[in-house]
Amino acid sequence: MTLSNGRHYLAIPGPSVAPDEVLRAMHRPSPNIYEGPLVDMVPGIVADLKKVARTEGEAVIYIANGHGAWEAALANTHSRGDRSLVLATGRFGHGWAEMAERMGVICDVLDFGRSDTHDLERVEAALRARDDYASVLVTHVDTSSSVLNDVAAVRALMDRVGSGALLMADCIASLACDRFEMDALGVDVMVAGCQKGLMVPPGMSYVFFNAKADAARETANCVTSYWDWRPRAAPEDFYQYFGGTAPTHHLYGQRAALDMIFAEGLEAVWARHRALAGAVWAALDCWAQDGPLRMNIGDPALRSNAVTAVSIGKPHGAQLRGWLTQNAGVTLGIGLGMATEEDPASEGYFRIGHMGHVNAQMVLGLLGTMEAGMRALQVPFGAGALEAAAMACTEAG
Repeated sequence: MTLSNGRHYLAIPGPSVAPDEVLRAMHRPSPNIYEGPLVDMVPGIVADLKKVARTEGEAVIYIANGHGAWEAALANTHSRGDRSLVLATGRFGHGWAEMAERMGVICDVLDFGRSDTHDLERVEAALRARDDYASVLVTHVDTSSSVLNDVAAVRALMDRVGSGALLMADCIASLACDRFEMDALGVDVMVAGCQKGLMVPPGMSYVFFNAKADAARETANCVTSYWDWRPRAAPEDFYQYFGGTAPTHHLYGQRAALDMIFAEGLEAVWARHRALAGAVWAALDCWAQDGPLRMNIGDPALRSNAVTAVSIGKPHGAQLRGWLTQNAGVTLGIGLGMATEEDPASEGYFRIGHMGHVNAQMVLGLLGTMEAGMRALQVPFGAGALEAAAMACTEAG
C-alpha cells in the first residue's frame, strides 16, 4: 500500500507549484497572435513585471529558462575579451561565470564556498586590483546553497571604490519571494524566470536593465539578433517582444499569476514567504538537536525565504527523498551542487522549496510527512519540530 495517491506536492525550488488560477488561464485554445486580447495584454504584463522588480528601467521577455536570461544579459552588455568579477556562493554563481567564459568574457571568480556569503574584504581587494571590470555578477539567492546575499553591500562597496562596472544580479530563485528592489539597490541588470516566485510553468525568462546597461549595448559585440534586447524593449511589431512567435499560453498564465501577486500585495507576499520559511527553519532546528540533520546556512540572516538546503548525511538525503515520493506524494529537491569526495552524488543533501504558491497547510503538511519519512527510515532526529513550526505560523498570523 502507498499513501501517495492524490495530488502530488512538488516541494522543490522550482518549478514551483502552479496555482489552479494559472493552470485555468493557460487551458484555452490557441489565441490570435496578430491582434486582439493577447496582443493587448502584453504591455500590461511588462509593466507589472517592472513593478515586481521595483524598477523604472526596462523589462524584456525571452522564451527561455534562466540560463537563457543569463546569456541575454551577458550578450547585451559584453564584448569578447571583457573582464567580469563573479561572486560565487554556490553552483549557479559558477554556472553564470562558465556561460560568460564560453562567450569570450574573462571571468575572475571569487569562490566563497557553499555555506556562506560574500567576504567583502576580498571583493574590495579584487576591485581595487583592477579598474577594467565590465561587470560584477552576483547571485541574490543561489538555489543550490540557499544563501541570501547582500546585494546592497556589494553596490555600496562598488561605489566606494569608484568601480564603473555594471552590477548584474541573478534573482531567478528570489524574485517575488525575498525582498528585492532593483532601483533602490543600484542594480543595473537583473535576470529572473517565470517558474519560481512568479508561479508559471517553465518557459519564459526576464531581463531587467537600466540606461547605464543599455549604453553598454552600443559596443557589445556578443549580442546577436535573437538575444538583442532593444527590439524587445521597444517593439514596432508585436512579434518583436519575443523575437518571433509569442509564448501564448505562458503569457496568459503569467497574467493570472501577476494578478494574484497584486491582489495579495507584494509586501504581503514577501511577508508570507518570510513567515513560512521561519516555520520550516523552526522544525529543522528542532530536528537538528538530536541527529545528523543540519541546515546548510547556519545564520538565519543569510537564509533565503524561497529555498532551504539541508545536510542529513549520506545516504539519508537520497533515501528520504525516495521514501517521500513513493509513500507520501511529496518530492523534495536534490542536493544540487553539493557533491564532495565522500559524497560524489550528493546523497546526503536535499532542498526544500517554499516559494511561490505556498501556504501554511502545505508547509506544515510537508514537515509532517518529512518526520514520518525519518521515522520510517530510522533517521534520528530531535523532538518538537511540528509544534515549533505550528507555533511559528501562529505567531506570524
